[in-house]
Amino acid sequence: MKNTLIATALVALLGSAAPVAFAQADHDAHHAGASAPAEASLAEGTVKKIDKSAGKLTIAHGPLESLGMPAMTMVFRAAEPDMLDQVKAGDKIRFAVERVGGALTVTSLEPAQ
Repeated sequence: MKNTLIATALVALLGSAAPVAFAQADHDAHHAGASAPAEASLAEGTVKKIDKSAGKLTIAHGPLESLGMPAMTMVFRAAEPDMLDQVKAGDKIRFAVERVGGALTVTSLEPAQ
């Protein structure tokens, strides 16, 4: 019985260490690409609507590679309220999105060239 408990504890311990190793490898791979130009991670889209009171904008966008999302139209939170003053409906933009507090948030944007 004692050997069974030890074996079970060892399996549980080894099983829980695997995700840590994978997470560390993923973390290292993420930082290895950190020296890449920031504009490489910008997605392209068209502003469809701006809701200043809610701090959100609706963007029809191409694929969001960083999030593994296909092209679609969706609402995003703006990281900074002044971002909403930089654009108007119909503007073509390049932007970056991150999950902030569980919400998809535009963290940077610029006019498309």
